[in-house]
Order: sequence, then C-alpha cells, then structure tokens
Amino acid sequence: MNIKVSGITNMKQLQQLDGLNVDFAGLIFYKPSPRYAGDKFAKGEIKKADLDIKTVGIFQNAGYDEIMQTIETYQLDMVQLHGEESPDLCEEISGEIEVIKTFRIDEEKNGKAIDQLLKAYDEVCDYYLFDKAPKKGLGSEGKKFDWTKIGEAKIEKPFFLCGGIRPDDAALIKSYKHPDFYGIDLNSHFEKEPGIKDMSLILQFMHGLKLNKS
Repeated sequence: MNIKVSGITNMKQLQQLDGLNVDFAGLIFYKPSPRYAGDKFAKGEIKKADLDIKTVGIFQNAGYDEIMQTIETYQLDMVQLHGEESPDLCEEISGEIEVIKTFRIDEEKNGKAIDQLLKAYDEVCDYYLFDKAPKKGLGSEGKKFDWTKIGEAKIEKPFFLCGGIRPDDAALIKSYKHPDFYGIDLNSHFEKEPGIKDMSLILQFMHGLKLNKS
C-alpha cells in the first residue's frame, strides 16, 4: 500500500518525507487553499533535489495551459484533478502525465451511483481518489465517508482513500480490503498548522501500518 502526504509547502519537509520512504507528496496549486504551494518553491528546486518521492500537483478546476505550465515550472511527476474537471480535460492531460482524478462520495451514493460517476473517466485517468463529499463546495471536511460504498461499485482502477484519516487509524487501514486499493492520502490530521506536517505523527502512523501487517 502506498502513502501520499498532501499539503506540502516547503522543501525541508519534502526531503523529510523522502527520507521516510513516503511514496507521494501532494503540492496544492489552488490559490485559496491555506496549503497553497505555488509561492513556496523556486523554479527547478524540486528537480535539483533529486528525490525518490513522486511529486503530485493538486489542481481544482484549473485550465489545461495553467496545469501544464505548473508541471513544467515545478517538474512535477503526476497531477491530481480535485475539482469538476471534464473527461476531455483528463484525457488531454493524461496524454502528457499520469492523472489522479478525485471523486467525492456522499451518503446517498450507492455502488451503482458510483459506477455511473466513474464511467466517463475510466479510460482517461490512471488513478482514482475517493474523498468525502462536503456539505457545500468542493473543499474537504477532514472526515471519513463510508468506505464500504466503494466495495459496492465495480472499480477496476487503482485508487487512494482520502478524508479524515488520523494517526491512530493504522489498524483500520490494514483491515480495509479491496483488490484495487492502492494507497491512502494523509493531510490535515497530520499537521501542526496548515501546510506544516508533524513528521512524528507520520512516522507513528507508518510504524503502526508495519505493526499491523497481516
């Protein structure tokens, strides 16, 4: 299982995650976010660091040109489309770089509704990410949705679980079974303040995953 830590805003913490063998680091390029990374890294800085961790640019309803320019500026490895991006935009971008597409799951969605939600994106992205649908807007509430709903759907693509994952959830994560469960996305519950991660909590969580391996 892969670990993605999102909301990274400085090079030191990116290097620390690399040292912990975290798989993915999410850099948010949505200006209203308190974790906005666009003014936190110099051009070429990430590439010069020569890290093993994969950097994921997180966008919300940005246009093709903006996304591609950001990929070039920061030498990103992947993108995550976290808004209401169309299948056409996903297809255009996925021709250039790997794409994670976010879907928000609310309490009313069953397996068939999720299948319908994903249908148009099956051929135009590389990974899914499932988050809890907020009451308003496209933001995250830092809460879990009912993960059993994913098991009701016919998902045949690697996916990340996101939303409300806490440092003491290692056993819960290990107990979750799905053939396409690829990774988890950690963010707000692993912070000292928005954009500043608590590395001791991330290490504690990773240690818990190892202890709970079956």
